[in-house]
Formats: sequence, C-alpha cells, structure tokens
Amino acid sequence: MTTRRSWIESANDPGTDFPIENLPFGVVERSDESEPRIAVAIGDRVLDLRECVSRGLLSGQRDEVRRALSSDSLNTLAGLGRQVSSTVRRAVTGLLDAGDDRLRTSSDRDHLVRPMSEIRSVMPFRIGDYTDFYASEHHATNVGSMFRPDNPLMPNWKHLPVGYHGRASSIVESGRPVRRPHGQTVGPDGPPPSYGPVRLLDYELEMGFFIGAGSELGSPVPIERALDHVFGLVLVNDWSARDVQKWEYQPLGPFNAKNFATTISPWVVTLDALEPFMVSGPPRATDDPRNLEYLRWGDDVAMDIELEVAIRSTQMRERGMPAHRVSLGNYRDMYWTIAQMVAHHTSTGCDLRPGDLMASGTVSGPTEDSRGCLLERTWRGERPISLPDGTERRFLQDGDEVVIRGWAERDGRRIGFGECTGLVLPALGG
Repeated sequence: MTTRRSWIESANDPGTDFPIENLPFGVVERSDESEPRIAVAIGDRVLDLRECVSRGLLSGQRDEVRRALSSDSLNTLAGLGRQVSSTVRRAVTGLLDAGDDRLRTSSDRDHLVRPMSEIRSVMPFRIGDYTDFYASEHHATNVGSMFRPDNPLMPNWKHLPVGYHGRASSIVESGRPVRRPHGQTVGPDGPPPSYGPVRLLDYELEMGFFIGAGSELGSPVPIERALDHVFGLVLVNDWSARDVQKWEYQPLGPFNAKNFATTISPWVVTLDALEPFMVSGPPRATDDPRNLEYLRWGDDVAMDIELEVAIRSTQMRERGMPAHRVSLGNYRDMYWTIAQMVAHHTSTGCDLRPGDLMASGTVSGPTEDSRGCLLERTWRGERPISLPDGTERRFLQDGDEVVIRGWAERDGRRIGFGECTGLVLPALGG
C-alpha cells in the first residue's frame, strides 16, 4: 500500500491504528460541547468534521453532504452511498496530508483537531436492525462436534449463510460495563429449570459491518453490488450466556442467551481503507457443494484482518498487569463473505436501511489458539486457560475485562480498529 505522511506526527507512527490511510469515521462528544458530532480518527487525535464544515474547509462538498456531516450520527452520511463517503474521505485526507497547509496553519486548528483523551466516543449509528450470522466453518464445526460428534454441521450450513435477527436496543459502545444477566437454566441432570445469575458467561469475537445505502423492499441486492451497500466495519463482542443458550436454543435458536448486550468498537473503518487487504476467497473444499447462483461472484473477497482477544482480571488490574491474550485469529478464515451475507439477507426482498448492523458470528480459525470464544477455547470448560495472576478461566468471572483488537498490516503500515472493551459486573442482587 502507498505510504503517505500527515502533519499530525502521531499518525506517522508505524504502531498507530489510525494512519492517514485509515481515517475511520465515528461520533464523539467533546468536553466543551454538549452535542455529539461526526469525526475521524487520525493518530492520537480526532478531527471534528462538523467544525470543518462550519469553517468552510469542506466547501467543495454538496449541500446535502455538508448537512450530513453536521449530523449527530453517521446514518445520513452513510445513506448517501459509498461513493459519497469515499469523496468525503479523500477531501479529509487532503486536509491532513503533510503537504497541505490549509488546516495545519489555521488559527482554528487546535479547535478542530483534539487529543483523543479530550473526547468520548459514542454510538456511531442509530441502529435500527441487527442481524448476526454464523459464518465460520471452524466455529460451527467445533460447536457442533460438542453436541453432535458424528454430524457437527447441519445439512444446510454450506448452502447458505445461517443467521438470526438480534436485538438492536442492547448494542452498546466500547467501554460500557456489561452486567451478568439472570436466566433460566438447567443443571447437568436436566429439568426442571431454575432462574438466577448465569454461570457460563462468554464472549464472542466477531466482525461487524454497517449498512450505508439502503435497498427497496422487494428488491434483492445482487451479490456483485452487495459491497456498494456497506459503509464500513467494526469489532463486535456478542456476549453470550452459554447455560441459557443450551436450554433455550431449540427449536428457534438464540434468544435471551444473546439479547442482554453486544459491544461494538467506536470507529467505523471504511472498505476503502481495507481495500489493500482484500484477498480472493474464501476457498472451498473439493467436496463442498456449489453455491447457488445468487451466492456466486467471481470477484468476491475475504479480508486479511488479524483479530485478538485478551482478558484482564480484577487482580491483574490491581497489579497493573496488561490484558492477557487468549486467542489470535484472522477474518480471512471465514467460510461466508460479507457480500454473500448481504446477498442472502436480501434474497427474499428484505430491505436494508442505513445504520443496520450485521455481524459475522464467532471468528475462529483452524488452530486451538485461534478459537474466538471460551466455549471453544476451553472446550466447554474441560480445558481451562491460565491467566498471569495464577487463576484459571473456563468462562468469564465477575470483574473480568474483555479486550478485542483488530488490525490489517502490510509493508509496515497498519489499518486498525482500536479496541472493543467491556467489563463484567456482578448480577443484580448477586
């Protein structure tokens, strides 16, 4: 990828998640302003796009684009389509380029460009609908083999991207604590059930993507146009109560086991920024069924994105210890692509709306240390993992902090997502 330099020196650090080639979009609140505003991340700074509009620095954009950039969410901007957001991103890149003095020498510079320590990230979109898929063959095979050793994958799994409609109201921003839920569960001997704090609390490492341009009800999105409807990607932790899930999931699948919290990272990384890391794929085994025509696209892509999960216990925080890595996987290992998920989701004529969130399902790879949840990583708790404070984890304990990171890297340049974090609080009354 081509290396550019910014006059913001922290953006030129090889270790930053947010070089000038990234410029992810988000929504932030500043300490001196009460209204949320759209911004981009650059190094250890954020650029306030609302203020850029008000000071005429983005005067080349159409009126509707400038109005969208002055909004308190990304919905309107994303709804204008990928071409518009690409144009905005190019204009912002120009303002931040080392060879451009318009903003660097402006008396307003320090008002428009703020340290990240002085802002608070909030939800980037008003999310209307949330769909979670089950797109990793490794994950589906691992989980299936725990309960159906002779037939781990259901007959439909390699014919269509399996998914379910989740709960948009309980999607929360990174950093917000997650309270251990109560639920109805059964013990090892089976029914009758009891109700109380869940015991088998888990994380799920996922990639999410936000819809930009919508589609009309009754009009499927062709797979070759699917990525035109994607604004960008975020990290997702789809918290799961495994003991609730085991009891409730038949016959209709996930419900209360997954509706209590889903955490997303704050910065939305665009497909333009990720384009250098798109790879052909995903590969299919020789005995895999051939996809139906609406799920086939000769130019389809997977994405080479490293994904890490780390845990930090209460004791580790008290001792000043960093979070401990428990898994490292890669999004390119998924069986179903983003384009296939969009095409299948809309194949019935289901419409898309700006700000809809879709997630991949747990991202797991072929090795034990690339499994994206504790259910797999500890194999139902039978193989606990050790933390540096001397404790073991089969599932999450109160006080545990889960930290998810993601990045794509090539030629010394890194396109990162920042962090997706959540701290487990004790159950109410527990």
